[in-house]
Amino acid sequence: MSGAEPTPSDDRLETTDRTTLRRIPERGHFDRDTINAIIDEALVCHVGIVDDDGRPVVIPTFHARDGDDLLLHGSAASRLLRSARNAEVCVTITLLDSLVLARTAFHHSANYRSVVIFGSPKQITDDDDAAAALDILVEALVPGRATEVRPNTRNEIRATAVLRLPISEASAKIRNGPPVDDEEDMDAPVWAGLVPIQTTFGEPITADDLRVDLPPSPSAANYQRPAPAG
Repeated sequence: MSGAEPTPSDDRLETTDRTTLRRIPERGHFDRDTINAIIDEALVCHVGIVDDDGRPVVIPTFHARDGDDLLLHGSAASRLLRSARNAEVCVTITLLDSLVLARTAFHHSANYRSVVIFGSPKQITDDDDAAAALDILVEALVPGRATEVRPNTRNEIRATAVLRLPISEASAKIRNGPPVDDEEDMDAPVWAGLVPIQTTFGEPITADDLRVDLPPSPSAANYQRPAPAG
C-alpha cells in the first residue's frame, strides 16, 4: 500500500499563518520533496477562489508542476478562470491511501497525503511560453503524449488560459498508520484495521471513429502515474 511518508529534504518552505497546522501539527510537512511528490502523483486539484460577484467557488481541474510553480489551465472564455488571475487562490490536492477502521465510529479516519497552496497566479501571455506550459500539462497528465500528437495551433493556444502559481506558500499534511482507539475500547469485539485504496488503469479503448488502423500509442498502452515517494 502507498502512503509511506517521503524523506524530507533541506529545501523547506517557510511557514506562514495560513500554512501553520493547528490541528495535529506533527502531521505537517514543509519540505519541497514531500510537497512536489504529492503534486506530481495526483491527477486533479481543486482551486478555491472568490469570483467577481464575491461568491466562493471551488473548481476541479488538471494541474502540472513546472519546477517550483504550479500550472493551471482552462478556457480563455471562462469567467471563473479570469477571476483567478492576479487574485488570491487556495489550491488543494489530496491522495487517499486507505480507510482507517477503528473500534469506535469516533476514531474512524483515513490515511492520506494532501497539499494546500496559497498564492496569486499570473496568466502566461507569451504564446511560446504558453505553448510550452501546455506541453508540460499534457505530459503531466499522460507522460509521453506531447510528442505523439500535433502541436497546438496559435488559435488553440490563445483560446486557452494558462496560469502560473508559485509554490512558495504551501504545506503538506500526511496521516499514515493504524487506527488509534482509546484504551477502554481495545478489548471490544470489533475488527479494526486498514482498507487499502488503490487506483488502477484499464486497457486503452480505441475511439470508434479512428480512421487509421493503429494500436494504442505507447503513452496509452504503458500508462502509469508517478510512484509514491518513500
